[in-house]
Amino acid sequence: MAAPYAAIVIDARSGEVFYSENADTRLHPASLTKMMTLYIAFEEIERGNISLDSMVTITKHAAAQPPSRLGLRAGQKIALRFLIRAAAIKSANDAATAIGEFISGDEAAFAKRMTRTAKALGMGNTTFKNANGLTAQGHLSTARDMTILGRHLFYDFPQYYNLFSRRSVDAGMATVNNTNRRFLDAYEGADGIKTGYTVPAGFNLTASAERGGKRLIATIFGGKSTADRNAKMMKLLDLGFGKAPRNAPVNPPQPPAYQGGDEMLVADADLPEVSDGAGKTVRASMEITTSPRPAARPGSAAPAAAAPEETVVAAAEAVDAMQSGIEGALAAALGAEAPTAPATDPALDAQATELAAAAAPAAALAVEGVELASAATLPAGETLPDQEALAAALTQDLPPADAPEIIPFQVVSAAGTASRPQKRNAPIYDDAAAPAEGDAEPEVVISVSTSGDRHWGINLGSYGSSYDAERALLKLQLVESATLNGSLRKVMPRSGGFDATFVGLTQDQADLACRRLQARAISCFTMGP
Repeated sequence: MAAPYAAIVIDARSGEVFYSENADTRLHPASLTKMMTLYIAFEEIERGNISLDSMVTITKHAAAQPPSRLGLRAGQKIALRFLIRAAAIKSANDAATAIGEFISGDEAAFAKRMTRTAKALGMGNTTFKNANGLTAQGHLSTARDMTILGRHLFYDFPQYYNLFSRRSVDAGMATVNNTNRRFLDAYEGADGIKTGYTVPAGFNLTASAERGGKRLIATIFGGKSTADRNAKMMKLLDLGFGKAPRNAPVNPPQPPAYQGGDEMLVADADLPEVSDGAGKTVRASMEITTSPRPAARPGSAAPAAAAPEETVVAAAEAVDAMQSGIEGALAAALGAEAPTAPATDPALDAQATELAAAAAPAAALAVEGVELASAATLPAGETLPDQEALAAALTQDLPPADAPEIIPFQVVSAAGTASRPQKRNAPIYDDAAAPAEGDAEPEVVISVSTSGDRHWGINLGSYGSSYDAERALLKLQLVESATLNGSLRKVMPRSGGFDATFVGLTQDQADLACRRLQARAISCFTMGP
């Protein structure tokens, strides 16, 4: 009995559907499933949780998967890049399972994440039960959903998309050939994406092709053979190119709106708004019911009977002034116009002037290759204030602790637009090439190695601009320096805003820091590897 047939073709630029047949019928996706396995792997690489060079230890379960296989052995260690190549090009089931287990610990947990990611991408009729697409009860998708996934792969990870057009590739253990090479060779402009076959599914294919500035993505379920599937796909794409306008609007799909991918996250809609633009998503296990005021530092005067938030506001304004001074010094050194600091009352203006002048030399430490002359930043004879005194002033309501050193920060990029990040061309089958000179990276990253077990972080939520997110991170790192001083500040563009995060922490550090922030009525959640 032939497998059920379904087909759809869309304009990849606008998402317009040109033809569909049974496009929303839930069917067996077979190895089209591996597109989602790879999508999540690319997510984790982009977040910095793993890398292409991460070494994966193969489990007995992964090694025991039926063909198509790379031939992995239990206990073997292999670089993640080779598993990705094998899953994408050879459609290796053992490689796909190994990827899922490496990211989520076991395949069942990874399959749950796959389903959650599918829902976030708009694949409303898809549920996954494994990472490779072998037939399993409830493991179903639709032609429309797989086309949506193919479109996201193209737009969300263009730096990896060219992998799917490779006819063969080195997978570490062997050179493997592309299961889609016949179609790639036969159809002009074809450059991906993924084949699939099982007896219940038939011969499946999600394909993409570009001609004359027009790009289409199409999916076929239930072909009778490789040749039959390819012939139907060619007709489907020909129909699409005939209907596609030459100058269609380019409206890339929005990246998934979730933050992270772990079970600890709950939906934003289930939680109340909080003030000051902080995010709404929290880790349930981190909730506390009381918020006692921390004891004063030894030897300090008892706090006045003022509302706790007044202390926080004063410290925040002082930090704003200091940051403005740093930014002004950087702008002067680089020939850029400094941002205008918000107005304050005369007393705070005086404090801001003093802090701005004092902080300018620290900015010189942050920009490699830029030296600021002291005469241009400090009046003659004036020196930096004592760091311990500054930390104490900004953290006067914290429990007793040794005053930590305040670490100068480095601004790698400060573009504040909400456009999609520009991805450099870093093919997964070649060494990563350096970005071309002048390329802008909207993502703001304080980048140093997070070796060892420092792969945890804290998310403070979404802000309207990268500047607001940076400012919030700087304030909290200074005010909560006892737990965050060794962390790295990172601003990540997301749909509708910019996520403010601290990274480079251990799990214990992240948990402690988030509890202390929540004690200050600041919403946060921890992020793990």
